[in-house]
Amino acid sequence: MFIGHFAVAFGIKRAAPEVKLGTAIIAASFLDLVWPVLVAEGVEVVKIDPGNMALSPLDFVSYPWSHSLLMTLVWAAVFAGLYRWRGGSARGASWLGLAVASHWFLDLIVHRPDLPLAPGLDLRVGLGLWNSLAGTLIVEGGLFAAGLWLYLSGTRARDHIGSWGLWGLAALLLASYFAALFGPPPPSVHAIVIADILGTVLSFVWAYWVDRHRKPVITVPQ
Repeated sequence: MFIGHFAVAFGIKRAAPEVKLGTAIIAASFLDLVWPVLVAEGVEVVKIDPGNMALSPLDFVSYPWSHSLLMTLVWAAVFAGLYRWRGGSARGASWLGLAVASHWFLDLIVHRPDLPLAPGLDLRVGLGLWNSLAGTLIVEGGLFAAGLWLYLSGTRARDHIGSWGLWGLAALLLASYFAALFGPPPPSVHAIVIADILGTVLSFVWAYWVDRHRKPVITVPQ
């Protein structure tokens, strides 16, 4: 799942207006920020294997510390706790924790059975939606459209940056998504690590910038 994670980030703004969009993107993508670091350090393993799935050339050989269900819940609690410790609202912390946790469940839909339940357990799960182009486009595209609609309906642009900057961010995410679906396999694991980190960093910096130029229009009771 790629743009589905960003859909969750967009939707959080509707439920917790005080949470910055950039922070929500970090939360929803947090496992994919931990993962490349662990791959680079040799703790987790991924291989490039075109044909492994119809829409993914990656074979996730081992990633129990970033993408197991148990560790996902741990990362969610840590992220929510840090947000709260830094002065964030309890509501915002709860939604951000859910955003981190949602990553595993969205990946469950698209991955083949390679998602571990806990470090040390051999059982792996996955529903394999990435083997269906039509199904993937419908599910991920639908999630992204819904998340973007929630953000648009819950905020208003303060100026042109708030308007055009948002559509630029959406275009960037969609362009990256279609490049991943239809482009050639990555040249190396190192390239995957660099692209994953830089892409997420660019997205959340852009999101912070856009969010500063939009204002919430919905007041949610504390």
